[in-house]
Amino acid sequence: MRRLLALAASMACGAALAQPQPLTVCVAADNPPLSHLVNGQPRGLDLRIAQAAADSLGRPLKVLPFETEYEKESSLAHEVAALLSAGVCDAASGFPLLTGEFGPPTRPNSRTPDYPGAKRKRERPYITLQAMAPGRAYLSAALGAVLPAGAAPLDKLGDLGDRKMGVTSGTLAGTVAMGWKFGTLRKQLVSLNQREAPLDELARPVSGATPRFDAVMLPLALFDGWRLRHPGASLVAAGWRRPIGVNLGFVTLQSDTAVRPAIDAVITRALADGSLQRWAGEEGVTWSPPVQPDVGRGHSLLELMTD
Repeated sequence: MRRLLALAASMACGAALAQPQPLTVCVAADNPPLSHLVNGQPRGLDLRIAQAAADSLGRPLKVLPFETEYEKESSLAHEVAALLSAGVCDAASGFPLLTGEFGPPTRPNSRTPDYPGAKRKRERPYITLQAMAPGRAYLSAALGAVLPAGAAPLDKLGDLGDRKMGVTSGTLAGTVAMGWKFGTLRKQLVSLNQREAPLDELARPVSGATPRFDAVMLPLALFDGWRLRHPGASLVAAGWRRPIGVNLGFVTLQSDTAVRPAIDAVITRALADGSLQRWAGEEGVTWSPPVQPDVGRGHSLLELMTD
């Protein structure tokens, strides 16, 4: 009997050892609709891609949300590099694929951001940073216009006609709108301060008064997040949108030879067969296909203003 019990224990131990290690993907904790929690469960476009990559590798998926704070001594690139270099995760999603973020680290070490199970910040060690490498782009960041449902189409900025457009001062969208074609739109712009909520105002029914503005220009990602928080709201993204030359992608350590190719293969297939656009729609992401090259410098203001 003892031998049988020992054999059973040995077999159970062997089976446990044979289980594949989870594919651990770090995602932004509250970045709807790319990564967020719904009823305590992680959802979003990033999760759809990560799950497909885990399936292709034959590994279970483990999602690790992290929270970042922009401080003088750190940046998103440093914090993500620290997570990867510490072995906390195999890949990180939703990373801006900008040329200057890859290659040798710009500082020797950094602390990780907050994540479940992390020590308090002052107790966290500084992690020696390793070089990161970008994967395939899966989405481009874009500015767009938002309209009330049923409004006249706005497929190009010249279609604005005599309508007013709200823009927030001190933002990229506000700067682009003010400078578009040497100020062509200025008389039709309503400048808003950063404490105002233009989407809330645009969605609010107006009774017996002329609304301050008829459309809003802003990053489409902000509209997507707002729409998830306001299901049933009668606002839609207009046909006009302007990629800003920055794609989003997954990143791994440069030394990785298995995870990044698997994620790249999933994104390549999903772009080719339309799955990625379908996943985006199902998760509430306004589709804006990645622009070439995958890793770029971003458009200059002059380029954005001469759309």
